[in-house]
Amino acid sequence: MTDIDLSDSRAPRRSSAGYDLTPPDDQERARLEADLNPEEKRVLLSHGTEAPFCGTLLGEKRAGVFCCRECGLPLFRSRTKFESGTGWPSFTEPVDPAHVHEVRDTSYGMIRIETLCARCGSHQGHVFPDGPPPTGNRYCINSVALTFVPEGEPLPDPLRRGDGNA
Repeated sequence: MTDIDLSDSRAPRRSSAGYDLTPPDDQERARLEADLNPEEKRVLLSHGTEAPFCGTLLGEKRAGVFCCRECGLPLFRSRTKFESGTGWPSFTEPVDPAHVHEVRDTSYGMIRIETLCARCGSHQGHVFPDGPPPTGNRYCINSVALTFVPEGEPLPDPLRRGDGNA
């Protein structure tokens, strides 16, 4: 579990997968947040949860990448997605461990591990130790927190970082 202050540095950082993890500056963040609808703001910015079995990406089975809805960072590959029966898209591992920050969440009288986008800090969901092999993890993620990009198509690039294709 990593507990990192995402606002402390503007120095460029790259993940081992080659993606720019530099947090957005204040102007970029304002632009990204202005592009979110009310439900996306509630989940991504206020740590909300969408209703189970309602997310548009729950049944997505095409090859591709699931990216952060706010900043476009690739978070999960479709080959790691599995049917958990929980009502939210579930994955066994991130594209790169550096793309997802994990923080202890004690809200609602529970102890859980919250997952945040490592670049913009937006709430994605939670990770639980009850997933299938090979990792045993279940990243339970809100559909509204993600954008799906079919394999071979350009990744969303709202920060103009040129991060490539799915």
